[in-house]
Amino acid sequence: MKDFIVKRLKDQLFVARAHYPSIAKLKNQEAFTRELKQNIQDIERMLSDTIADADLPPFFAKKLEKMERTIERAKSCEVSCTNVERKLRQLLDITEDEAYFHTRQSAFLYHLGVQTMPKTHHCLNMRLTVEYFKSTSIRTVQSNKQKLEDPTFHHYVIFSKNVLAVSTTINSTVMNSKDSGSIVFHLFTDSQNFYAMKHWFYRNTYLEATVHVTNIEDHQKLSKDVDSHDMKLLWPAEEFRVTFRNHSQSFQKQMKTDYISTFGHSHFLLPDLLPSLNRVVVLDDDLIVQRDLSSLWNLNMEGKVMGAIQFCEVRLGQLKAYTEEHNFDTNSCVWLSGLNVVELEKWRELHITSRYDQLLQKVQNDSVTAFPLKVLPVSLLVFQDLMYPLEDSWVQSGLAHDYGISQTDIRKSAALHYNGVMKPWLDLGIHDYKGYWKKYMTNGERFMIDCNIH
Repeated sequence: MKDFIVKRLKDQLFVARAHYPSIAKLKNQEAFTRELKQNIQDIERMLSDTIADADLPPFFAKKLEKMERTIERAKSCEVSCTNVERKLRQLLDITEDEAYFHTRQSAFLYHLGVQTMPKTHHCLNMRLTVEYFKSTSIRTVQSNKQKLEDPTFHHYVIFSKNVLAVSTTINSTVMNSKDSGSIVFHLFTDSQNFYAMKHWFYRNTYLEATVHVTNIEDHQKLSKDVDSHDMKLLWPAEEFRVTFRNHSQSFQKQMKTDYISTFGHSHFLLPDLLPSLNRVVVLDDDLIVQRDLSSLWNLNMEGKVMGAIQFCEVRLGQLKAYTEEHNFDTNSCVWLSGLNVVELEKWRELHITSRYDQLLQKVQNDSVTAFPLKVLPVSLLVFQDLMYPLEDSWVQSGLAHDYGISQTDIRKSAALHYNGVMKPWLDLGIHDYKGYWKKYMTNGERFMIDCNIH
């Protein structure tokens, strides 16, 4: 048993405390009462600085043996079993209350940890933003507009607020590309992170690839098909936690939790953000690339609007509570964002953005369902019958929540998607998978060193 000695000391303390009130009431046992009290205090003091067996002081064995003898003597005293039982129950109730409190506190702190930007990342953003306004040369740099609008290049699109994450995604894509000079990245961010992003990609180059940073909030008229003011803000990919029954496992392991990642509002502005382009590949900023993706531009999508990985463990019929007013094939698989091939010309032809906005307006009046949950079915339903399934080997998902992914599955995948809450840039990230992400982190960047980002 792990940390067996610490657990044994805690058990001793529990028993000693249960006997102490009864012993203290006995006549002619004042010396033994003082001895029992002293032993309890010694163990409490020792455990206050101890979490694991390795933390125990060298003299713990003597204290352990001394307490053992004291407990044996306490048990031999003639005391009322009822009193000891009552004290044990009282201690048990207190312990259960403390355990419940710490469980809730742990859950809250965990949620806070995965949802809050780390202090080091906030530092990086602030330093980059300040440096942007101190620098005069960056504002004179003009992007190659012709290259940005040339459909013969390989255009990637990323919506992100995280400098370090998006930098790693871009670096992994470029490093594994056969022709980095043909790659153009369209990075869309918000006004709060725009200057940090701008300065980062001015300071750092990615072989011969082009990176163009755009503040999405600068587009006053984002789409003629959309009326919502909220669409003018940055809405990256959304993630939804789902729990379902996996009948292929044993009964004890049948309940499984996964994360469905879908397009956010901003993705539905793509045809207007990139009016001169036909085909783009959309990447989430929690994805890294392990192989060349250029073959995606030769993919025959058979007239479909979007290519995506299917997630057939969840079907649209299982989301009926959020989609009951719409007609759809209940047996259709859910699709995932992360790596998506998008035919913008077909998108414009079928008015996908307008269809999305109409579906969204229908669920706006439903006050029962939380707004983020409304986005999930709408994002999935708008591409009904317009989805081209990509082969599973393109993306391995689940690296930010699933501890059971094999190294073989990871190595054979073209891209790794860290969907889930334990992102690789967080301390809470899954240790076994962090190396694949850190491999493509920018090294030697002065601001990363200053902000203590390792």
